[in-house]
Amino acid sequence: MSSSQGDKGAPSQAAPNNNTQDPFDNPTQTAGTFSTPDAQVPPESGEASPSSTFSFEMLDMESVPPPYQEVQPHWFFCRRADDNISWLPFSREDSDKLENTLNSVRNKEEDVVVAVDGERYDVHVKERKRYAVYWEQAPTEVRRCTWFYKGDKDTRFMPYSEDFSTRLEEAYMIAVTLDEWKRKLDFPTGETVILHNPKLIMQYQPIGLQDDWVSSPSEQTRPRTVKRGVDNIFVEIPDGEPENVDHLVFMVHGIGPACDLRFRSIIQCVNDFRSASLSLLATHYKWAQQDGQVGRVEFLPVNWHSALHGDATGVDEDIQRITLPSISRLRHFTNDTLLDLFFYNSPTYCQTIVDTVALEINRLHALFKQRHPEFSGAVSVVGHSLGSLILFDLLTNQRNGSRSREGVPSGELSSKNSDTLEQTLIRLGLQQYLSTLQAENLDLESLALCQDSDLRDIGIPLGPRKKILNYIKRKWLPEDCKVSAVQQGQESEVPPYGTGDGNQSPGSTSQQSHFHREQSVTSAVDYEYFDVGIGQVSIDYPQLAFHPQTFFAFGSPIGMFLTVRGLKRIDPNYSFPTCKSFYNIYHPYDPVAYRIEPMIVSEVDVEPMLIPHHKGRKRMHLELKDSLTRMSMDLKNNVLGSLRTAWQSFTRLPVAALPPVEEGGATNDRNAQDQEAQVPAAADVEAESSESAEQTEQPEIKMGMLNGGRRIDFVLQEKPIESFNEYLFAIQSHLCYWESEDTALLLLKEIYDKLGVALEQPQQC
Repeated sequence: MSSSQGDKGAPSQAAPNNNTQDPFDNPTQTAGTFSTPDAQVPPESGEASPSSTFSFEMLDMESVPPPYQEVQPHWFFCRRADDNISWLPFSREDSDKLENTLNSVRNKEEDVVVAVDGERYDVHVKERKRYAVYWEQAPTEVRRCTWFYKGDKDTRFMPYSEDFSTRLEEAYMIAVTLDEWKRKLDFPTGETVILHNPKLIMQYQPIGLQDDWVSSPSEQTRPRTVKRGVDNIFVEIPDGEPENVDHLVFMVHGIGPACDLRFRSIIQCVNDFRSASLSLLATHYKWAQQDGQVGRVEFLPVNWHSALHGDATGVDEDIQRITLPSISRLRHFTNDTLLDLFFYNSPTYCQTIVDTVALEINRLHALFKQRHPEFSGAVSVVGHSLGSLILFDLLTNQRNGSRSREGVPSGELSSKNSDTLEQTLIRLGLQQYLSTLQAENLDLESLALCQDSDLRDIGIPLGPRKKILNYIKRKWLPEDCKVSAVQQGQESEVPPYGTGDGNQSPGSTSQQSHFHREQSVTSAVDYEYFDVGIGQVSIDYPQLAFHPQTFFAFGSPIGMFLTVRGLKRIDPNYSFPTCKSFYNIYHPYDPVAYRIEPMIVSEVDVEPMLIPHHKGRKRMHLELKDSLTRMSMDLKNNVLGSLRTAWQSFTRLPVAALPPVEEGGATNDRNAQDQEAQVPAAADVEAESSESAEQTEQPEIKMGMLNGGRRIDFVLQEKPIESFNEYLFAIQSHLCYWESEDTALLLLKEIYDKLGVALEQPQQC
């Protein structure tokens, strides 16, 4: 029986060997060796003996085909970058979700949409397309993949089309069921697939379809390796994301359309940052995730560059008309990137930028709430480079009715009648004088016109009078200031430069004017009572639909811009109206970054806070540097201590010259004096040692209310290679935040500390 099977299979098996043996590589020749039954049959006998069958099984146990089992599909999506096409797998959770949905609607006509990748994309199952939800992106193809191929020069396996895979699966099923291999499968395109055995399947392309640039005929005939099922190829299937979202973060980019040295968009950079955060959650919040205390943090990109440089503004066409033709690439880079700094300071395009950022954030927030109705977490914002300045200006111009200053609660008035006299007196703790003021028919507007003598005449004591007048002075703009502004030739339509009226919104003129006061020449600028845009034009700042919990600035020039605007100092009591936490994160070699803390605490020189390495330690070269510093300080202290001891021993009287025993009292006094002389010397050494130790530690200093009294400036640890030449890595340092695990961990720690979830030590992860 086995002989007849071998005879029947011989012609179909021999033909492929004769036609393809010479041009093929070693894998094909090996396949012929493993898949030819005649090699196992002795020449003198037409039937296989039991011993030969046993020896065959011993030589290759895997050549015995298992019973046919249907292949398990996995879903992939296509990614196109320039001329490169790559296919990336969905997570197993998303793939199973797509497969189950397809099976449930296979006989239905209507298409079904499945949310994947943390619900940031929607897959139209019948259409086989993947659409972005939160940002503009061309739809990408989706495949239900079962068979894959890889050419001789390919680095990864590529999936066949679904129709092609169906034909391969049918041929494979027949081969396994009938145990007939060396099957040849021809396709209309001229391609040929030969199933040598279950482990070796090759695809041969016709010469006409080969690349015209190949150098030799042998390269034209090199086959493709074919694999069945995703489990048989080398591909990294991503882990699924937790469904529960604990926190939402919006990330605003800086100048230009590219965010890193690889010229990737804000979408790709935020994807990397999100992936880093998911990895850190799995390692640094491992047990909290297993207990269900931690889900994930969602990061969404905010793109404003395309709106500024789009057809709506026409600014690119205007700039192009006046651009010189020489060094075109450099000029194009300048027009597309560096000019964003100037656009932000222009009267027209600054309004476009802030409107775009605020509207985009509000749109994304509303869409996220729509797709995650169960979300009840807080929201934070991140700005990189110029994006941090945009957010800083936006947050400073938000309106909130529960703002406080100098320990006295006070509300921001959106209009002169938005708050009642009773509410104002309650905030000032003067509600007992409400009846006195009401008896004179005084409201807030008329109270703002009162002077000290007026309040004294109606019987209000000196202390309450000063509180009321101070409140009015700070919250309401006196009319004489307006008159003086007009007398200086400054028109009311466009607020003057440097007066603090810059960046005012026409709709909130009365509110913004409440915070204006004239700047003293000798005193530092009090930031709370000036609009952010000192030196800028009139801007109508839109309001965000939520109150951000924390504002993170990456590589931020905020400090420089505030100084250029004429601001010398930020009041320690100032805080954002709707955001109570602020972190200024920067790389030590970042040429664009500036500090914030010296503008708040100028009398003390405080080093920035060092961001810990995500593995729970300092980098090795920094530890070595600190060790050498401590060693030199200890050596210095020891040398000084030894010199003091030697000098004291030299100047001390010899023991033989000491007074007799009967004068022991004097001797004791002398010894006591010597000991007292030694103690200060030792104390001096200890004091110097303690001072050196204190210099290495970060002092506890109140940094005002901008970050709730906590530190604001946080510096990353440079890599060892970066420490060799800080100029060489300057540009890269400004773009490193998107892939910085240390930065991502700092964000996660700040977010989950407020949720009561502690960071786990790296050795426990």
